[in-house]
Amino acid sequence: MIVCENRKAWHDFQIIETYEAGLVLLGSEVKSLRDKQMQLKDSYIVFKGDEAYLQNSHIAEYKSSSYNNHLPERLRKILLHRHELNKIYGALREKGLACIPLKVYFKKGRAKIELALVKGKKNHDKRDAIKKRDQQSEVAQSLQRSKR
Repeated sequence: MIVCENRKAWHDFQIIETYEAGLVLLGSEVKSLRDKQMQLKDSYIVFKGDEAYLQNSHIAEYKSSSYNNHLPERLRKILLHRHELNKIYGALREKGLACIPLKVYFKKGRAKIELALVKGKKNHDKRDAIKKRDQQSEVAQSLQRSKR
């Protein structure tokens, strides 16, 4: 079950590599995720010490939880293997690379996050991508018409 997707990331960034990671969440956060009350817009991954955290993601407060609620925009720890953390941290030190979340989903009852190492696109790159996508759709449409 997909909870939230960061669709703008596919438009604004060139995706180099993706990773699947776990999230450390509180009980009220999990319940809000099951209600699909999350936004990934403008969120990114930061390193503090030798651990990775999700910054600027918004999980709405769970309505039925009273005093046990969580802070909507708190830091959330990301669970990755040490070699993956080292690889991402090394890539982030390179010029122009960033790590952002692409989507959050449940897999076998556990909350998972898909991370991506990305490089920002320039405006002319975005225009080229749109042009290529339009050309591919025109070719697909013409093939459909020729099959009739």
